[in-house]
Amino acid sequence: MKSTLGTIAALLATTTLASAGNLDRSGQSVEILFAPGNLLELSFGYTDPSIEGRENGSTGTTNFIGNVGDNFSTIGAGLKYQINENVSFALIVDEPYGSDVTYPGDPTTTALGGTSAIVDSFALTALGRYKFDNNFSLHGGLRYQEIKANVTLGGLAYAGLNGYNATFAEDGAFGYVVGAAYERPDIALRISLTYNSKIDHDLPTVERIGPAVVNPGSITEVTTPESLNLEFQTGIAQDTLLFGSIRHARYEDVLVRPPVFTGAAGESLTTIDNSTDYEIGIGRRFTDRLSASLAFGFQDSSGDTLVSPLAPTHGAKYVALGASYQVTDQINLSGGVRYTDLGDAQPETGTPDAGRANFDGNSAVSVGFKVGYSF
Repeated sequence: MKSTLGTIAALLATTTLASAGNLDRSGQSVEILFAPGNLLELSFGYTDPSIEGRENGSTGTTNFIGNVGDNFSTIGAGLKYQINENVSFALIVDEPYGSDVTYPGDPTTTALGGTSAIVDSFALTALGRYKFDNNFSLHGGLRYQEIKANVTLGGLAYAGLNGYNATFAEDGAFGYVVGAAYERPDIALRISLTYNSKIDHDLPTVERIGPAVVNPGSITEVTTPESLNLEFQTGIAQDTLLFGSIRHARYEDVLVRPPVFTGAAGESLTTIDNSTDYEIGIGRRFTDRLSASLAFGFQDSSGDTLVSPLAPTHGAKYVALGASYQVTDQINLSGGVRYTDLGDAQPETGTPDAGRANFDGNSAVSVGFKVGYSF
């Protein structure tokens, strides 16, 4: 099983296939820390969502809403260095959060036409790991994260705020990562638990309603969520590995309160329910060079189906197929495809919340590719 582990471990770190169901883009995995030897890897992912709905008549309109989910791509990189038998170090570059949502339609004749949310992020995480002689290890480090956003509220559902726009300029801030793991190399067993801290950002903000600037400059405090990742793998037969993960992210703390909007609406610009993602899968080595995996996932979001128009899905289910090919002793190529069934949701506005549309039967297709170089 030891010889199998090295081959399949690369497969389990196959390109992250970004979720289209919430702000999560990378999942913030630290799997590269457990790769054997020294490793450099580069990854690319692409997601094509289809998120459509129909207005429910609450604003006097029942228009069909075309696809609001824009295609998006993600890039990532990682470097892991084994300093000695007990100590290793890793650098991880990823895009942890993002949003690409745009509602088609005329904001003067549709409920949500013109509404959009563009969120971009970048993170650099430096991690160290110390492996004890009793199969336990500890890992942790610092994460530097940048985030920026542009949000527009359009449509009759926003009444006097129809045409509101907030531009949030880029801000960088630090957080931390801590975790522990237990391993049994003889049976390819590993269980790891990792905590990612929340990160507080102070985003320079300009607010407009139509062309008029109503707030020429202020600071909006935004917190990205703390999260907990539980990841495991174990050999279940010769050349066969069972793997899985659970990720819980505390999105209820992600509140966006620019002063003009908050003064007019009395609430956060967006609210997102906490989410928990589950994955279970199996990896199989077919030859010394070729491995493959099949995984199933489920995202459970707490709360009802009333959601922010800026994140118009509620939970998800997916199936993912991956493959890994060891080209040479140093170079590994891996990739995968994932089909996600996005949960039904009702975008809402107002106080009390009023559903403005029904979104159902939606999906997303993701593909990813990774190159790994061992040295």
